[in-house]
Amino acid sequence: MSAIVARYSRTAIVLHWVIALLIVANVALGLLFESFGEDNVRPLIDAHKSIGITVLGLAIMRLLWRATHVPPALPDHYKPWEKLAAKAAHLFLYVLIFAMPISGWLHDSAWKAAPEIKMYWFGLFEWPRIGWIMNMDPAVKESLHGLFGEVHESLALVLYLLVFLHLAGALKHQFIDKHAELQRMWP
Repeated sequence: MSAIVARYSRTAIVLHWVIALLIVANVALGLLFESFGEDNVRPLIDAHKSIGITVLGLAIMRLLWRATHVPPALPDHYKPWEKLAAKAAHLFLYVLIFAMPISGWLHDSAWKAAPEIKMYWFGLFEWPRIGWIMNMDPAVKESLHGLFGEVHESLALVLYLLVFLHLAGALKHQFIDKHAELQRMWP
């Protein structure tokens, strides 16, 4: 392993790991809603929505940070196809980190009970729904609710795959290629 490792900035590292942990928590909530019993479903869904909105806010911060702070270059020992795969994976991860909460927000805004059951960010303040969707004809809104739900679930499957590939790539470089890969983003 090389002695000098080009690391990400402390802010980039914190944003990376907080977003990653929140996504893992939200995946768990999304998969386990119904396991906690009918009485607990609504609070878990509300927590899922709050975490999703938080991820969206943090993703905006991360993108702004990335736009104003050059990340370390990929190591020279990467093969050209590995550099291309890493850049493509990161691009698609960014797209998904934005698309997931936005599709969830669209799905929630098209929910038929949205006007009666307010959405609160971690119970602290009301989070607005998307008005133009809420004001649609109920039949159209119901159709969109199903569509946005399917999009949200499909994006989740793609996100699971990309996160797996991202982890597999990092672990391959660290343990098989014996490069100090994890040190670049480790706190």
